[in-house]
Order: sequence, then structure tokens, then C-alpha cells
Amino acid sequence: MTSPTVPAAVPAGTSGAGTFDLAVIGTGLAFAESLTELSSVLRAGGAAGTAVVQAPPGTGKTTLVPPLLANLAAPAGMAKRVVVTQPRRVAARAAARRLASLDGSRIGDRVGYTVRGERQAGPATLVEFVTPGILLRRLLDDPGLESTGAVILDEVHERGLETDLLLGMLAEVRQLRGDLTLVAMSATLDAPRFAALIGGAAANAGTGQAGTADDDGGPAPVVDCPSALYPLAVEWLPAAVARLDDRGVTRGFLDHVADTAAQAHTAAVAEDTRTDAVVFVPGAWEVSYVAARLRGRAAPGTEVLELHGQVSPAEQDQAVSGRRPGGPARIIVSTDLAESSLTVPGVRLVIDSGLTREPRRDASRGMSGLVTVSCSRASAEQRAGRAARQGPGRVVRCYDQRTYGAAPAHVTPEIAVADLTGAALVLACWGSPGGAGLALPDPPPAAAMGEAVEVLRELGAVGPDGHAISLGRTLVRVPADPRLARALLDGAAAVGHRAAAEAVALVAGDQRAPGADLTRLLSGLRAGKDPAARRWAEDVRRLEGIARTEGAAIRQSAIASLVRSAPVTAAEAVGVVVALAFPDRVARRVPGDGPARYLLSSGTRAGLPAGSPLTGHEWLAVAEVSRAAGRDAACTGAVIRSAAPLSADTAEAAAGHLLTDTVEAQFSQGRVKARRERRLGAISLSSTPVRPSAEEGRAAVARALAKEGLGTIGWSTAADVLRRRLALLRHELGEPWPDVSEPALLARLDSWLGPELEALAGGAATSSIDLTDPLRRLLPWPEAVRLAELAPEALKVPSGSMVRIDYPEVSDRAAPGGAGSDGAAADQAGPGQEAPRQARADDGGRPVVAVKLQECFGWAETPRLVDGRVPVLFHLLSPARRPLAVTDDLASFWSGPYAQVRAEMRGRYPRHPWPEDPWTALPTARTKARM
Repeated sequence: MTSPTVPAAVPAGTSGAGTFDLAVIGTGLAFAESLTELSSVLRAGGAAGTAVVQAPPGTGKTTLVPPLLANLAAPAGMAKRVVVTQPRRVAARAAARRLASLDGSRIGDRVGYTVRGERQAGPATLVEFVTPGILLRRLLDDPGLESTGAVILDEVHERGLETDLLLGMLAEVRQLRGDLTLVAMSATLDAPRFAALIGGAAANAGTGQAGTADDDGGPAPVVDCPSALYPLAVEWLPAAVARLDDRGVTRGFLDHVADTAAQAHTAAVAEDTRTDAVVFVPGAWEVSYVAARLRGRAAPGTEVLELHGQVSPAEQDQAVSGRRPGGPARIIVSTDLAESSLTVPGVRLVIDSGLTREPRRDASRGMSGLVTVSCSRASAEQRAGRAARQGPGRVVRCYDQRTYGAAPAHVTPEIAVADLTGAALVLACWGSPGGAGLALPDPPPAAAMGEAVEVLRELGAVGPDGHAISLGRTLVRVPADPRLARALLDGAAAVGHRAAAEAVALVAGDQRAPGADLTRLLSGLRAGKDPAARRWAEDVRRLEGIARTEGAAIRQSAIASLVRSAPVTAAEAVGVVVALAFPDRVARRVPGDGPARYLLSSGTRAGLPAGSPLTGHEWLAVAEVSRAAGRDAACTGAVIRSAAPLSADTAEAAAGHLLTDTVEAQFSQGRVKARRERRLGAISLSSTPVRPSAEEGRAAVARALAKEGLGTIGWSTAADVLRRRLALLRHELGEPWPDVSEPALLARLDSWLGPELEALAGGAATSSIDLTDPLRRLLPWPEAVRLAELAPEALKVPSGSMVRIDYPEVSDRAAPGGAGSDGAAADQAGPGQEAPRQARADDGGRPVVAVKLQECFGWAETPRLVDGRVPVLFHLLSPARRPLAVTDDLASFWSGPYAQVRAEMRGRYPRHPWPEDPWTALPTARTKARM
């Protein structure tokens, strides 16, 4: 282990007038010992000014690498700044303030930051910390980054979507600017992958592939740093209750986390009063819940702070700034904000829930959102490391080692699971539609990217080739989802620039709507009661300016015209803008008792949170809906997270392109019925019975036949017999006998069933249709004259009776010529059981004659059909018409098995003849008394 108190080795020539004093800044930071190596690599221009820094959290890489790059540029007289990306706003502010403090300068002078809605930087700024989204938009405005001398992408291991895009885009910038230094920094052991990506990109331009050591570009050098961690004790304390259920994180588990944190912190402070703690939970709601419980259970005087994206910047800064001199012990309850980007002074204890939020996209239901999952093992290690950065520490994991072992090794790349609409617009504006040609860490999923590009086409943001057109370049300047950006410009014409800007800032922000009600959240922000009110107001001012300057370009859009045609009240303004952004999420209440359920125009059903102020509204414009279970989902599998009310007229105007007015004809209960359906997407607005046109009727009949087959009409006995006879002839003789299988008949309906289809389309009932005559239209001529000869309906037996031939089912067309089966069976059927009326599955697909045994006395030669090709299979019956034997060789039967049958049956049926010699007996259907 490298002790953080060892004096730093500072490369020569890295301090002086106008430069940063790295000896002072690096005091006590482990990465100071790696500065000489990194400086040498960059001075030598390795891989054209690239490097990957691999260093664990807490080593000081974020504090030391930016001023080093600024110093390296100073001797050459370069006045270009170093831009450093941080994945979160709080991390960017905290890193800038820490470096400025160590430098002894004011924030905004030599060291500054820019995040959404807040900027502390000026012309003299040498190092600027920004979020990835800020740098992406700068790249689109200035693809050469002419005022920037170096870019540092920090925390690339987190695999944020915007950081992944920056890796690919900056690699292309370096092809144009050989003097641009690019450094990627990772806290995990995947640095070689990023080294190959940014170092070899120039050699693989346009291929979408990362470089290798054999490329002319070569991988970027990797600069390692030994761990800065002190000894760390790990404890496993799983809860007695489940961490997750179908509603999310269980309250019982959160109680366990809070109680564990209170007990562990109380014990730690008793040993060392300087000990502060960080508690990791997955989301803002869980932070608030655990913090509230801790305030009643932690030791008296303990300060409990919350750290997540929804608290104010001042509260975030307070949480990460460390304990005030003489201040009380602190417990910071945080999301993964405090996982890797920040070093919180004084933390010696970590309580880890082992849970995190990750984006997920449900393409089938048109939903994207965050889901709670187990954090990766890499994340768990980084969380634990928070406790051992400034001294020996302790981590208590509120789960067991088996759960840890089953967790994924690394975080899931956001590009693989998130909605890609915003990313697709950035790539289209960059000139790489869908990411084509960019050396990205992972390619975007083809299906998700395809859907995103289709959304952009619907918005009018890209052309047929996928490249951005004028409107797309306008939308990308709006710091919001492209759908919200378009709604800002369209909505300004309907509700005014200010109201549209308020609505977009509201939906694009991090705040959670109470009870899913966006209008209530808006009231709190306007009144300044919400902690995020100041940042929201800044966003509103910026968006309003964009709406005023850019809105005129699309003021005549069809959607805006539809909205202007319907009066919009102030109370509906938010709903109108949300509906313009997400017309597929306009929702109508589903009638019925119980919890409120809504049907979205996309076809998804969702519930409302219990007690929501929106309950009772007929129409809603939904901004966010996510998969969920439990009471709030109301048995729909989804819950509305944020929405605003709409009137019916406004809903139809805002989502007017989804309106349809059609006649829907259906074949139901044996006849065609039709209704005039007016719909908004999947939502039915009205339904009226109408008389279908002939074309609509034909389409309905065709759909029914395609779905359910000819059974929709039904086969009469005569039609079924004829079809079976024809099927046998087709099987044995082939052409020209018609194929009467279901697929073949459906494929040529017009040639044999045309008049009947027209009758059905006109409203006739199926009961009036007999398929016998239509089938006869398929008979080939002149061969049809032999139908009765080749496949007769009935067979005359020796007694003189005409017995119906049961032909095999059409689908049962086994090859002919199978061996006959002779045999006798005891008459074991129950009383009154009838003989088979149709050929059975075990009859080998042959025609069957079921006849009383006595009617066949003396019949030696088994009849054959189809010019002698197919022997008839006889089911010989008892006087009670129960099967006695099955044979296709009558001569063999009379000579053998008959004797056994006679011995068993003559006592049971004494009134019927059972002669010893069946060859000479008179065939009869009568009893002995009537012969």
C-alpha cells in the first residue's frame, strides 16, 4: 500500500509563473507519484497525445491530472484550456472547488466549472470541469474544439451514454487536430480497452473498430497508480427480509439498512469521534426514507444529510464538503452519486445496500425508465473504498457473500439498455447516423437505434439518409430529450413561450412529481418551495430564449396548428406540451370500479399512485410510465410516474396525428357486423353500429377465414363427405383432381367460393351456406364423371344394404398399401355404444365400412376403390353395432378369426345367425326369426 502521506514526486518544470504548483496540490495524494510517468508519456507525444490513467478512487487523479496538463501546455505558450468531464453536476462542482482551494485561487478564475444552469468560468480559466452533456453540445457547435488544448474524460468505467459518445467523437477530432491531448481516466481494471479505443482510433477511422497494438496509431499508454486505500474491514450483515419485491425495495430492508447504519455509526464514533459514514441506497425515495429513520435512531447530535440529484446544489455541496470544524458527526445517505466521482472527507464507515438504479427500455410497451437491481461487484468495491481513503475503515454490506458473487462484474453500459433518441440525434448532427464509423466502446443495439432514428424522422429532425437537417440541428441545442425539444417549439405557439419552457424544464428535470402530478410540482417550483427551484428557473429562462429565437422556424407545423385550433387553458398548458412531446402516452381513464387505470394511446395500460391528485381526471398527458407491480399498478404491470391533466378536445388536438375514423367490420356469430370506430391510437373515442360496405364485408370475411379457416363457415355432412372423397383421389391420382386441403382451398377462394363470399360479405348468415356445391366447382372435367366409380359414397354389401363409406380426414393422408390387420376382439364395449362413424386415426388413412358381420357372409374378395388401388377397411360389428373385428382381408377373416368370434358371440346374441360355415350362409341384416 502507498501511504497518502508520503511526499509526492512532482515532475520538474511543472510549476512556475501562471502554472499550478503540483508540489502543493499533490501533497498527501497517491497519484503524485505517477505524475512524472504521465508527464513523460504526454511530453513524448505517445499515441499523438493520448493516455489512459488507471487509478483507484481516492488516489487524487481528478485533482492532479488536470493541472498537470495545463502546466504542460504553458511552456509552449498555449492559452487553451483543459476541459475535464465529470458524470454528475455535484462531482464537477466539487472537483472544481477542491482544485481551486488547493491552488489558492477563487473558483471561476484559474479553475472553473460549467453544469446545466450554472457556470463559474471566465477567459482566464485554465481548467474547467463540465458534465458530458455540456461538452457534447460544445463539440456540435465547434467540432474542432479550437479553444481547448486537452480533454480529460473522467470515470469512463461508469459507461455513461454521453461519455461513450464523447470517446468516439473526440477520437475523430484528434484526426483533425494532432495537438489535442486526450486522456481517459478509469477507476477499474478495464483501462487497456479504453487505451486501444482512443489510441488506435486514428488508424481505424470509419471502421467503427478500436485499434490494437499492431495499428499504426497503437494503443494509448496506460499510467497506473498504486492503491491509496488503508486497511478495510468487511462485514456481511444480510437482512432477515427480502431486499426487493414486486413493488421495488422493501420497507423492511430499508429499515434494516437504517438500523444497521445507526448502530454501526454509534459504535464507530465511540471509538473515534472523527468518524463519518456514508449509506448507499438506490434512489432518491430510499434516501429520504432511510434518512428520516436515521434521524430518530442515530446517536443524539448526529447530522443526517441527503445526497442525490433532487436536492439543491447547496445541499449537495454541504454533503460532500466534509465536517465543519467542531461540527457534529455526520451520516450521509446517498445514491451512487458518492460512489466514485467524489471523496467525502472524514468517511471511515460505509453501509451498503448493494442496490442501484439502472436504465431499462421496454420496447414492447414503449416505456423507458430506471429499475432497481443489484449493483456490480466493481461498484460494491468502489463503495467500500470510500471508507479507507483517509485511514483504516469499515464497510458493512447489508447482503450476503452469495449475493455479491452473483452480481455482474461491471456496470451494464448505458448504451445497451437506455432510450437512444437523444444519442441518435447527437450522432446524426455529428455526421455519423446510428454511430456509423465511430469507434465506440460498444455498438448501440440495432433495434433500439432503429427505433430512435424512426422517432427522429417523425419529428422531422433527420432526412432519409439519417443525417440531421435544419430542425434536427435546432433540437439538439435544447438540453432535453428531442421529443421535448420539439414540444418546446411547437408548444410555444399554443401555450406561449414561457409556459412551454416551464413545462419542458419541469419534465426534463430531476424532480419527482408528488403523486405523479406535474401541475402540483410546477406550483412548488414557481413558489420557490422546491429545493431545485433556482436551477429550474435558470432552465426556464434558457429554454424560453431558445423558444423565442428558434420557434418561428416551425410555427406553421401541423401539430401546432391543431393545438391552436382548440382553446388551451392555463391549467392545461403542461399537459399540452407533454402530449406534444409524447403523443403515444396520451391516456384515458378505463371505466370500472377499483383503483384508477388508464389506457395509453400506445396500447399500454397503467395505474396511478394511490392517493394521486390526478385520480378522477378522464384524460392525462403522461410524461413518464414505468413497469411496476403492486397496488399502484392496479394489475396493469405499469404505473404512471408523472402526468398532467388534459381535456378531451385538447388531447385530440395535441395528438391529432394519431386520430383515426374507420369502419371496422368483423365476422362474428356467423355473419358480418360493422361499427364505425373513432380512435386516438389505441383509445376508443366512439363506436357506432353501421352497415358495412361490400369491400369492408369481404375484408372481414377474408380475415375470419385466414384466422379460423373454413370452419368459420362450417362443413355440412354432404360437403365433408365430398371433400374427403376428393382428398383421397388427389392423394392417389394427383392432378387433375383438386387439392382440397385447408391451405389450398384458402389460397384459391375466388375460384370456388366467390358467390358465397359475396353473400356473406353482404350480410348473409353462414347457416345459409352449404359448401357442397362450391366444392363441385373444383371437379375436373371430363374426369368428374368417374367420381362415383372411383370413390363412391356407399358400398353395396352381400345383404343388399348400401353402407356409407367413411373416408379419412383430409389432413390424414397416409400412404396406401399398408398390410391388412386381421383379428378378433371380445365385445367389450359398453351397452348401446355405436360403431365408429368415421375413419379412426389408427385406420391408416383408408376408407372404412362399418357393417354388421352377418351382412357379409360369403363375401370373399375385399372391395377396392380408385381403380383397385385402395382396399376398403372393414369394421365388422356385433348385432348391437359394437366392433368385433377390423380387417381388409375378408377371406382370411372367414377362414380363421371368425371361429373365435362365433364361439364368444353366439351365446350373447342367440337370435342372430352364427353359422359354422360363413361361406355358404345367407347374408342378412335380420334375426333368425325374420329370415
